[in-house]
Amino acid sequence: MRFPWGPATVDDLPTVGDRIDAFGDAANSDSPGARLRMVREQARSFRREFPSTGTPDSVTTCDLVTLPYPTRFGLFRASRAIAPFLSITNRMLVIRWRDSAQRRRTLLFEPSDVELGRYTPYFADLSKRTPRVLERQVVREHGTVLGHLARLGIGPEEVDYLMFDHLHTQDLRRWVGTTVYQDDLESTPRAIFPNAKVIVQRDELAAMAELHPLQRPWYQPAAYRDVPAEAFLPIEGSVVLGPGVAVVKTPGHVFGNQSLVLNTSTGIWVSSENVIAAEALTPEHSRMPGLAAWAARWQQEVVLNANTIETTAEQYNSIIVEKTLADRSQTDPRFLQFFPSSELTGAWTNPGTRPTFSHGHITHGPSL
Repeated sequence: MRFPWGPATVDDLPTVGDRIDAFGDAANSDSPGARLRMVREQARSFRREFPSTGTPDSVTTCDLVTLPYPTRFGLFRASRAIAPFLSITNRMLVIRWRDSAQRRRTLLFEPSDVELGRYTPYFADLSKRTPRVLERQVVREHGTVLGHLARLGIGPEEVDYLMFDHLHTQDLRRWVGTTVYQDDLESTPRAIFPNAKVIVQRDELAAMAELHPLQRPWYQPAAYRDVPAEAFLPIEGSVVLGPGVAVVKTPGHVFGNQSLVLNTSTGIWVSSENVIAAEALTPEHSRMPGLAAWAARWQQEVVLNANTIETTAEQYNSIIVEKTLADRSQTDPRFLQFFPSSELTGAWTNPGTRPTFSHGHITHGPSL
């Protein structure tokens, strides 16, 4: 399938932000164990330096949808819950800051088009096999991207950047527009966010041009065929976007995975889908069945979100980076200020998967 960026042109697209070589040396190490030691050391160094960049003006959390997700994926091999599914809540973060020229910048992190995301092969297949009456019980929509922005008084034209930790399930056609008519949408969508660019790792764009079978259930490649190339701002590695706002490359869950790192009034937060619960970074404190015992038995520091195991050792190492960067929660210091972009949510339908601790939201700066 041809993509607007194409394997030959991806390197010609523009970049954004100030690149930081936070973990570049570790990528060249020969063994995963050596890389783990190196990324831990380099993450500590970055953690010391990052607060000096400042803080954004505000961070606001917006709930989008709660939906079922296989327990064996979200809690890898650790859970002993009897429920085959758990629940996760997808949330969008709205981050605002002023650049060096005092221009207001707005980043939407995880602005999922929930309606079109349902057509991701895995979730479309799951929906077909789930009775409608049960689906209505386990899928709950909380709000839309545009609805949340209207509530916050932010016009679509004010949004500068869209960013996802990775592009699993994402269909961006309504957000960035298309170049030709779309049969399923019965239109040629004009960009709802006309001034926004999608920040994405070059690795992920390149990989989507020829998906591996392990990747196919989770992407919607046809949704990218007709989007304009100039809608993307590819980056290589890690960049500082603004005061207290950084993108850190965290490969493993997908080859081009990336995490959002924020310096706030409560310290450093990290957000991605590498794990689905804050306690997955400190499983020794988890009361969910199996997690603490499994982590102790196998000397595992973290519990992965493993729906795709593209490079498992790299994902583990990336989670250690996130664990090293995040400050401790002011609510319960046993847990870290890691905010899962898809956070484990307790539900009566999923016994044994209620989280010991959850953040629910991030509060920083004045209410918008």
